[in-house]
Amino acid sequence: MLRALREADAEGIVTAASDPVTQRWLPMSNPYTREDAMLWVRETAPAMRASGSGLTRAIEWGGAFAGAIDLRRTDWRHRETEIAFWSAPAFRGRGVMTEATVALSRWVLTEAAFERVVLRIATGNSAAARVAEKAGFTYEGTARNAGLAHAGRLDLAVYSLIPDDL
Repeated sequence: MLRALREADAEGIVTAASDPVTQRWLPMSNPYTREDAMLWVRETAPAMRASGSGLTRAIEWGGAFAGAIDLRRTDWRHRETEIAFWSAPAFRGRGVMTEATVALSRWVLTEAAFERVVLRIATGNSAAARVAEKAGFTYEGTARNAGLAHAGRLDLAVYSLIPDDL
């Protein structure tokens, strides 16, 4: 289930955001604290939605917090947005993120009538690339030196999904 973030998700957010795999690929605070999680739940995610720049959803699987997925860099004029995601360690490799990516991308392209959804994934992040491919996204190429992680700048593989792909 995709739903709004809740304050009760804070512990799960901290655990997932502090995980070494998450930290390797995403430039999240390190250490990632409960205060960071509460700021995201109470202020950052609601502000993104209110401004129209994005939408954050918790991924709930079997009643547990399994990760987060969001729309960002949303361009209403051009009907384009980007999906970003990360999962809690216990839910990796189980198809949870693929299912969430399929659900959100299909909603964006059909219900919200967008024309393009993009995923930008660090070129070394093979698990995230598998999610993109299994969710039906098309690899477009590599944006060189376009991303930032704790280790520094990195290349991003660019994937897209458009209505004709459905």
